[in-house]
Amino acid sequence: MTALLVAFAAVLLVAVLVSRLAGRTILSTAVLFLVAGFVLGSGVTDVLPLTPEDGVVGTLAELALFAVLFTDGMRAGWSDLRSAWRLPGRALALGMPLTLGVTAVLAHWLVGLPWAESLLVGAVLAPTDPVFAAALVGNEKVPQRLRHLLNVESGLNDGIALPFVVVLLAVASGSQELELGTLGTELAVGLVIGVVVPLVAVRLEATRFLAASRAYEPLTAVAIGLLVLGLGQATHGNLFLAAFAAGITTATVGPRQHEAFEEFGELVSELLKLAALLVFGALISPQFLAEIPFLGWVLALAVLVVARPVALFPSFLGTPLTVREQVAAAWFGPKGFASVVYGLLVLDAGIPAGEEIFHLVALTIVLSILLHSSTDVVVARWFDGPKETPAWHDGERAPTSAGGPPGGGASG
Repeated sequence: MTALLVAFAAVLLVAVLVSRLAGRTILSTAVLFLVAGFVLGSGVTDVLPLTPEDGVVGTLAELALFAVLFTDGMRAGWSDLRSAWRLPGRALALGMPLTLGVTAVLAHWLVGLPWAESLLVGAVLAPTDPVFAAALVGNEKVPQRLRHLLNVESGLNDGIALPFVVVLLAVASGSQELELGTLGTELAVGLVIGVVVPLVAVRLEATRFLAASRAYEPLTAVAIGLLVLGLGQATHGNLFLAAFAAGITTATVGPRQHEAFEEFGELVSELLKLAALLVFGALISPQFLAEIPFLGWVLALAVLVVARPVALFPSFLGTPLTVREQVAAAWFGPKGFASVVYGLLVLDAGIPAGEEIFHLVALTIVLSILLHSSTDVVVARWFDGPKETPAWHDGERAPTSAGGPPGGGASG
């Protein structure tokens, strides 16, 4: 644990120091943590000899995904969704199921997984993560509708994929009807907790006698999240669905609490994700990669370059998106942190094909982080407008008239 803490702190410091450079080049902090974990992990330096069975792996992954889903839900309040829902709705309602289906077909045909396990692979790899396309999503020169599409889609698809992962995992493990009923109860309890706790908390703060001070305002959402986490564990409700529902409910009924928490919450979520990426990298040893057959590598690449484009292009027929915007949206479906945790859930479930599925999922995520994090700046530059004429250039030419530049041409 001490080695992990020191390693994370050291890599975090390096990431902070190079963050400005990473923002304008193909360098990526996500790749930095992934590669650092790989180098420090088993089979290379053995500084962090972690295995999926280690308690710190599961605990950190669970906390990180809870924080991610809570903040994702915070970005998806109903008022925000109603303002521009059409394009993200197409991506989620049509593109996401098609992505799941195409991925399942590829998994079945290429590596021979049974259909239940193939669909499980599709569900685990369906969510996307905007963190690995930060230069695209954060670039104001990229059309707002494209940035909104990617943000809303990635904010919602983690939570939407969760029930599919849980149900398909139960099917793949051969659960009986009673166990599936228990599963439904866990999902329902998680949903109720995620809706009721924020509603009560926000209503209490709105009464005449209770109010948070300015300094404590960001902690309202923190308290809501921690209470949802504790109640979910105590009642055996599904923690992840509870977190997602709590985020959406808080953003919907408590816009002031949402605004106060937004920046702080994103930082906490980012720290947990980076720590989890370091641990995930430590699990990907050279031996781990060598165990994946050739067709497994083909599948991982096909998921990235075939499944999402095949699914999204028909989803955007008739929309105002340009071809360039559609290509950017189709390419930037990076497999993010939710897929890491869902893959660990599959491994922990002990199903016969669990280890094979985890290998395939982990490889796809690694390739996605490397490819998407190193191309977001390049693709974002597609949307740069024409370069402005330097100020010194204009200064050397006196206009022939008050109306424009020499020659009467149109102003650039």
